[in-house]
Amino acid sequence: MWYVMQVRVGSEERICQQCSIRIPESILRRSFVPYSENRMKFHGQWRTQKRRLFPGYVFLDTDDIQETAIRLSRMSDMTKILGVGDEIVPLTEEEVSFMQQLGGDAQVVRLSKLMLDGTQVRVLNGPLKGKEGLICKIDKHKRRVYLEVEMFHRTQRIEVGFEFAVEKAAPGEAAADVKEEIA
Repeated sequence: MWYVMQVRVGSEERICQQCSIRIPESILRRSFVPYSENRMKFHGQWRTQKRRLFPGYVFLDTDDIQETAIRLSRMSDMTKILGVGDEIVPLTEEEVSFMQQLGGDAQVVRLSKLMLDGTQVRVLNGPLKGKEGLICKIDKHKRRVYLEVEMFHRTQRIEVGFEFAVEKAAPGEAAADVKEEIA
């Protein structure tokens, strides 16, 4: 089962390393930080960089959350394991499935190719294909797509990168409306 631990922003990778050193795989299969690829322009050149998908959160894959929580409580920078009230609650099967579809085994959301036409968007390929309805905003200049998803028992806005396929969608092709204006 997957759980989510809240940590201090910027300490995610260090916490993952501490988990792999201090907690045996028989208790904690793995801890990981999901990333997304983003395109950024440096000195006139577009480059691909990875950014944390959920800053301040580390994901845990374990069947023994009680023992994991005891061992995690001895570590610095760990705030809490997310849940409802005082109860630690795993991610739902739908949330885990969504994360696996989006990021694969490596938990890195690759760039999708998009066609844009006004407020219409069509995903040609990549992890966003079929998820057009989750897109709430597109920033063409930063080449980022913002998705609203139900995660951690509330609505989360996440940002992922994209590449342009072509500027205009062909007449008659299916496209999804974007809730907010395309910037």
